[in-house]
Amino acid sequence: MTSSTATVRPPPVLSRRAEIAAGIRASLAAGLGMFPIGIAFGLLVIQAGLPWWAAPSLSIAVFAGSLELLLIGLIVTATPLATIALTTLLVNFRHVFYAFTFPLHVVKNPLAKAYSVYALIDEAYAVTAASREHWTSWRLLSLQIAFQSYWVGGGLVGVAAASVMPGPIKGLEFALCALFVTLTLDAARSRAQVPSLLLAGLSFSAAIVFAPGATLFVALGLYVLLLLGRFAFGVHRSRSGLAPEPSAEDGDA
Repeated sequence: MTSSTATVRPPPVLSRRAEIAAGIRASLAAGLGMFPIGIAFGLLVIQAGLPWWAAPSLSIAVFAGSLELLLIGLIVTATPLATIALTTLLVNFRHVFYAFTFPLHVVKNPLAKAYSVYALIDEAYAVTAASREHWTSWRLLSLQIAFQSYWVGGGLVGVAAASVMPGPIKGLEFALCALFVTLTLDAARSRAQVPSLLLAGLSFSAAIVFAPGATLFVALGLYVLLLLGRFAFGVHRSRSGLAPEPSAEDGDA
């Protein structure tokens, strides 16, 4: 007699070496994109007049690609520490929400868990969120260590390349802007994201008009407030039964 209910089988138990290898394999696709950006970061460090060891130091002390690229300009212009701290908070505030669904619970060792929290970057979150694999402590940690290795290694390659180049590369400082443009285009794949893009444009326009001396900080702060307002409005509509039915056009392109 057959049962109509499918038997749920537990995930296979792999050896420590197999788990580490699985984590490294999972890191390859995103890691191949991190490495060249790391090279650009190393080149920018040297072209900005900073010592070569600033690249690995920032990649170890901060380990946040977009913020590290932004920090180069802030350091060169002797930006006050309070401004740098506020910039760090606004740029990396999204990481707070990553912790809600990141499989951090599989890491039991306190030191290993502290490293996993520190190494919770966009790429690590994206891989774990998109994967249906069973994450273990060794697989997750090897994934995050691999990502940091790609980034630090790319920065060192960029530093070495800059030391033998005859002159600076013009326009390389646009790497940060290009990175954010790419991330924005990748996220805006359906009509559901259009309001967020419009709110971002509105925030930046208002900051230029009303706070030209602190455009970035005001725009980011205003954008966070508008996103929170949009979220609250969406929750209110859902509870009131006013949310429209999703259409096929709102799906991914």
